[in-house]
Amino acid sequence: MVETAHPPTDAASPSPDRIDFPFAPPQPDGERVEVAPGVFWARMPMPMQLDHINVYLLRDVDGWFIVDTGLNLPASRALWETIVERHFEGLPLKGLICTHFHYDHAGLSAWLTERFDAPLYMTHGEYFTMRTLAGPPPEPLPESLLKFYLRAGMPRERVEEMFAKLRRDPFMPPHPRAFNRLREGQVLSIGERDWRVVIGEGHSPEHACLYCEADRLLIAGDQLLPRITSNVLVSDIEPEANPLKLWLDSLDRLAQLAPETLVLPSHERVFRGLLPRVAELHAHHALQFDIVRAHLRETGSTTAFETKSKLFPRVLSAVEDMMALGEAIAHLSCMRYAGEVRRVLDDDGLYRFSLVN
Repeated sequence: MVETAHPPTDAASPSPDRIDFPFAPPQPDGERVEVAPGVFWARMPMPMQLDHINVYLLRDVDGWFIVDTGLNLPASRALWETIVERHFEGLPLKGLICTHFHYDHAGLSAWLTERFDAPLYMTHGEYFTMRTLAGPPPEPLPESLLKFYLRAGMPRERVEEMFAKLRRDPFMPPHPRAFNRLREGQVLSIGERDWRVVIGEGHSPEHACLYCEADRLLIAGDQLLPRITSNVLVSDIEPEANPLKLWLDSLDRLAQLAPETLVLPSHERVFRGLLPRVAELHAHHALQFDIVRAHLRETGSTTAFETKSKLFPRVLSAVEDMMALGEAIAHLSCMRYAGEVRRVLDDDGLYRFSLVN
């Protein structure tokens, strides 16, 4: 397919009070869209409800850097071969930057670094979380993991069924053996741009965004998406965490960037409107908190599993069920650490939550 230069889809001038989408998205077939000189947007297809991930190609003086990878699938590997052959002009891949460990973002990190003899750049927290979670869930389930879900109120047979399905996950990737560490405030000089590492928390442990202040560009990963909300969950690995507070605080830090910043997210379309989108995300979670409060007032006390059904009433797949329960716990934990909710371990071994007042 011939590369196309997509015109803006909204001819109006950008407004700091609304979300604008200035570019039509590329087709997930090796096409790319130049969103700024030397900064290209491409897409990898995914065979799931969220059917794509955005990846970015950064032109350096003597080669290329890429940001995020797509899933560990033969089709994705073939598409990267096409992109490199079609667009890299015979120049090498100088580095792979993964915003975080989730396998749509880093699933091909081992293959790409080996295939093109390029280093991997990730934060410490993301790289070692990726290595910790490599491979299918253990069988039998560890007692601590089982206890986490049982105390949340999920029936044992449902826990076992959920993890049996997760063991059949077809996208589980290998992990690379080495990485170069990214830190908050570190600057990567690529081409004529300086990209500052901006760390976010909550969606993943140490998510790396890249910000070019001179050109008002933010490669946002999953920290700031234009329509859907990032999953923020508590898991058995850190059962007493408060990730939703960390994520909301991370949004507020992103809101300190220039309002006219062009945001390059990992899903959906490139957009302007950083401040209104941050406001929308705060409003979304405020509504979720209201749903939890109403449920607690109605029931007097509740488990996280019961709360999940209020926040996410539709039937969910195994992965979605795990994410939804973790997000329900995240909302309850945020309210608990704020002093609004108490948690009690009842005689039946379940954590139950109630309003303090």
